[in-house]
Amino acid sequence: MEVSLPYSVCLKWRHGFRHNRRWFGSSEANQRSAFQFFPISASRTRIDSVEDFYLVLAIDRREAPRWRWRIRRKRRLPGRRIRSRRPRRKEGTDGRRAIGSEVQSRCLCLLYSPSSCFSLCYRESIAFRSLIGSSRHRQKRNKKGNRRRSVDESLGGLLSLAFDEASCRSRFESAKLLKPLNHTPSPYLLEKLRSYEALHRKCGPNTELYRESIRQLTSNRSGGGPTECNYVVWLPQHGLGNRMISITSAFLYALLNDKVLLLFFPDYMNGLFCEPFPNTTWLLPSDFPITHMTSIFDKDPNRYGNLLRDKILRNDMNITNASIPLPAYLYLHLVHNNNDYDRMFYCEDAQLLLRQFPWLLLRSNQYFVPALFLIPMFEQELSLLFPERTTVFHLLGRYLFHPSNAVWGHVTRYYQAYLANAEEILGVQIRTFAEVDLHRHSSYIMNCAISKNLLPDLDTKDAAALSDTVRVKLKAVLVTSLKSEYFERIRDAYYRNATATGEVIGVYQPSHEEKQFTEKLDHNVKALAEIYLLSLSDSLITSQYSTFGYVAQGLGGIRPWLLVRLDDENLCLQSSTMEPCFHFPPSFECKSRRELDLGSVVPYLRHCEDKAGGIKLFY
Repeated sequence: MEVSLPYSVCLKWRHGFRHNRRWFGSSEANQRSAFQFFPISASRTRIDSVEDFYLVLAIDRREAPRWRWRIRRKRRLPGRRIRSRRPRRKEGTDGRRAIGSEVQSRCLCLLYSPSSCFSLCYRESIAFRSLIGSSRHRQKRNKKGNRRRSVDESLGGLLSLAFDEASCRSRFESAKLLKPLNHTPSPYLLEKLRSYEALHRKCGPNTELYRESIRQLTSNRSGGGPTECNYVVWLPQHGLGNRMISITSAFLYALLNDKVLLLFFPDYMNGLFCEPFPNTTWLLPSDFPITHMTSIFDKDPNRYGNLLRDKILRNDMNITNASIPLPAYLYLHLVHNNNDYDRMFYCEDAQLLLRQFPWLLLRSNQYFVPALFLIPMFEQELSLLFPERTTVFHLLGRYLFHPSNAVWGHVTRYYQAYLANAEEILGVQIRTFAEVDLHRHSSYIMNCAISKNLLPDLDTKDAAALSDTVRVKLKAVLVTSLKSEYFERIRDAYYRNATATGEVIGVYQPSHEEKQFTEKLDHNVKALAEIYLLSLSDSLITSQYSTFGYVAQGLGGIRPWLLVRLDDENLCLQSSTMEPCFHFPPSFECKSRRELDLGSVVPYLRHCEDKAGGIKLFY
């Protein structure tokens, strides 16, 4: 059991064990172990000598008898000040007595050594670990109502818990840090996910059906149509943010077509994520017969768009009656710079053709989910899966992406060390795609945050001003950027000047790599950890076009403030939804092939706030 101590204590008592002998027994060894010196920085209490008093912690009074507590002191010493209630003593329901001081915490126990305590609730010794930063941030969030809860590790049934907790701690612990799901997953989605998990176990790697499918693939023939198990193999493109949004898109596509999703992870992505599906793997085995996976790109002979252009394939054809041999797999080139032949993928007649191929290899750096909502054959299924269309990435991202223990260690250690004591966290994600004036851009970001009341204004007249309030509000600013200059300028502004509100602003940056090293594992570990740290924010400022920011806002269920200047008064714009943007959608109508603005076809699909040509899901 882990106990979180919001107030720290120093414990030692040398004057006998008249009261605690009932709890620990009368043996000399037990008495010596009781109330050993246990120093942590004390809060609301100043103690110059701890030899003449002891403290008993009341940790979760809701689950225990109604005790009344006090600090018992033998004599008053100079300089000692202990804030306590009027001394009172009350017997518990079993007639026993307890002496101590009331402290807000989670379990009822007597602390008697640095590593253990005695539970009044269960009358037994239990081990505990003091967690860093457990008070102000969490207490504040309790008042706001978005942290005080019994943790639902399954996220309303979204996650299967048929996993070993030690193998993937983030699956079980992330619900304690992340906000609760903003929207309840539909019963149909839960049923569909359980059905998919069963399909993946049946057809996944190391099964007989998978081996049978591999034999068909190596025959270099399509095999005359779909088989019992059909697959989508995802191939990576560009940075981690692009990969995560495209994996989500590929998974939804597989879900809609009853196909099994397998991921080709290069070495620089291995070890980032836990397995999302129980008792199987989503990783493509290393002995997969197609050996040129890293070089499959636009020149691949099995590229769907090229076969369509060369009239080897037609969207209305039945491949079982094909007069010419067809490939055993099709390659779908769904990256940002593909052509209109590749984009025929988003048409219904193309989907009827693609369903006939048991192996589809898909490379993408796009969040193409919005375009799936425009395919008539998927429309009803999607409305059942996602009655609220703006929750697709929020739900599927929380379902699919669980950082490995190595990455989760980065997240929890940084959070506990720097962010947990803050009453509010502002995430600032900055990505520039061209050279900018760093001074002007930093000032622009600061002005956006101040104008939208995300950060307090600076008090430049009185740099030594202190808050008049007894309790100072601490706000943390988490900056993620490849460059350190933005962090330094925001930090220096609040270091050199007081705030007009009296708030204390702490500014932190986990790393600054200066350049993006997509093909380095250590770089990707840091990137994933920072995405999750950003998702813990209460408010979020992100750069336009940033897929890194899209993932963080989706996982956290946050509507970010986008660094899109509308005019001199509106320095940034709050996104209408938490959904990512599909940056490069098709721009034609499927049947007539005439140019068409997809942002005006249906009311729930409109242009993105940060990318004029992009489309995203709205309410």
